[in-house]
Amino acid sequence: MKSFRSALTVATLLALCTIAFTTAFAQGGQEGNSHEGHSKASTAAAKTEAEVSFDKLKTLAGSWQGSMVIDPPSKEFDGKTVELTLRATSMGNALMHEMRVAGRPDDPNTMLYLDGDRLMLPHYCDAGNRPRMVAKTSPNGKRVEFSFLDIAGGTEYGHMHGAAFTVIDANHHTEEWAFMEPGDKLVKVQFNLQRVQ
Repeated sequence: MKSFRSALTVATLLALCTIAFTTAFAQGGQEGNSHEGHSKASTAAAKTEAEVSFDKLKTLAGSWQGSMVIDPPSKEFDGKTVELTLRATSMGNALMHEMRVAGRPDDPNTMLYLDGDRLMLPHYCDAGNRPRMVAKTSPNGKRVEFSFLDIAGGTEYGHMHGAAFTVIDANHHTEEWAFMEPGDKLVKVQFNLQRVQ
């Protein structure tokens, strides 16, 4: 009976913490009546470039399908289609990117998240490593380009070296990925994507 009471107490404390966190999260940025005059526009103007870029990329949440163009050309990937999913997770603090190329068993995963004033992209690669990239937004705000920062794991099979997302409209976007093969040979892949749902 004592262990049941202990478990009940822990469950109650967890529930209270969750409620407190959810309430605090929902009220985030509200400082009481002293800021009633602030408009949503002034709040948006205070966002960093990384926050604006992240918000833009989160509009891509959903399922996508499209074609790929590889430079230099590759017989292995010639004419293949790609399916990918973008999903906001961790209460909107991360964006998960999962990709599948037709005929391949791999499912490389990428996460996007804010780290202070930087938008980060760690890629969990089927080459067995995890490169990290940091974002820079184009002046028009439609393109978010990620540059290589560092890597964990071996590079004997190569590694992702860069990425870029360009939002065309609500139902179309492109992704460009740069892969550094052994011997510093750069391979570029462009995905032309259309929203499925």
